[in-house]
Amino acid sequence: MAQRRSSFFSDFKAFLQQGNVVELAVAVVIGGAFGKVVDAVVTLVMGSVLAPALKAANVASIASWPAGAVIVALINFLVIAFVVFLIVRAIEALRRTEKVVAGPDPQAQLASAATRLADALDRRQL
Repeated sequence: MAQRRSSFFSDFKAFLQQGNVVELAVAVVIGGAFGKVVDAVVTLVMGSVLAPALKAANVASIASWPAGAVIVALINFLVIAFVVFLIVRAIEALRRTEKVVAGPDPQAQLASAATRLADALDRRQL
């Protein structure tokens, strides 16, 4: 019985030490933090931009329809997806500006110069 427990605990310990479990835990924590950012932006967008438009469209009455909860959930999904799209697009734009443009490859330049020199020597028959 003691051998079985130690095997179980050693297997559990090995499972926890695998890279996948740690990466998953980090992803969950980062996802939670990112969710708070998305919630704040959605609240800002909903409160300042969409609230007047939704009130004018009388969206509050949609919830009382038979499929109203689904329609409201779809509207919420579209707003959240749009905000996430904007955030990801902004992050990608920042990454593009951070990339350092690499200069020409010195080895390729040297090989090209050597080829041109060899061609010039062949033409002069040296």
